[in-house]
Amino acid sequence: MTNRSMTVRSMPLIKTPLSLAAILVACAALGACNTVDRLSQVGATPALSSIEDPTSQPGYRPVRLPMPDVQPVSYAPNSLWRTGSRAFFKDQRAARIGDLVTIKVNVTDRANLNNETKRSRSNAEGMGLPNAFGLESSAAVAAAGISPDKLLAGTSTSSSDGSGSVQRNETVTTNIAAIVNQVLPNGNLVVEGKQEIRINFEVRELIVAGVVRPEDIESDNTIDSSKIAQARIAYGGRGQITDVQQPRYGQQLVDILLPF
Repeated sequence: MTNRSMTVRSMPLIKTPLSLAAILVACAALGACNTVDRLSQVGATPALSSIEDPTSQPGYRPVRLPMPDVQPVSYAPNSLWRTGSRAFFKDQRAARIGDLVTIKVNVTDRANLNNETKRSRSNAEGMGLPNAFGLESSAAVAAAGISPDKLLAGTSTSSSDGSGSVQRNETVTTNIAAIVNQVLPNGNLVVEGKQEIRINFEVRELIVAGVVRPEDIESDNTIDSSKIAQARIAYGGRGQITDVQQPRYGQQLVDILLPF
């Protein structure tokens, strides 16, 4: 008999003990640094972030979108009107980098979903051999108590029942002033605004960013948040209340590592 060698490639482990130990050490160091920072702020109000240039942030990248062809500007002889101008007099609305525009944040999100799925299936199979060269009446078959017409029989049943529901009701209504960070070739404005309000030991943060059309800006230099393309709206906070609502770092680590 010829022996055949077989090479079996072991599947790579998701995390080796060394990498797992490195993760634990990193988490412990991060928790220690955070603990020292929190201990240094005991009894003190949360510090507000300093005003910074958004374009100088490490993660800032200019927005790139498909642009139409640039239309040349033409001037009519003996005319005060310029082709492409939005108004006869000087427009006081935001139009250049560094201009301010007030964004009226009005977010109303309501959802009520209810889904239910049911499935059921039942199968039955049977096979017999009444005549098998006369062996169906042999002593061995009779001793085993096997009926020739029921040599093989199988049944299977499966069913599943799933249901789910979602109920959400969120409302955010406020105003925030945003800065024009970039003017796209077609004239659209990339805006971003940040607002921090400290009440006692809790800081409320509001961030709004996106792309707006100059034509959508009202005469009072305001624009509704529903007219912002690629809108990014974040509303949250930090402080004592937010800290209490978050699970401890040990619990977060256990939730990530445990597979069940």
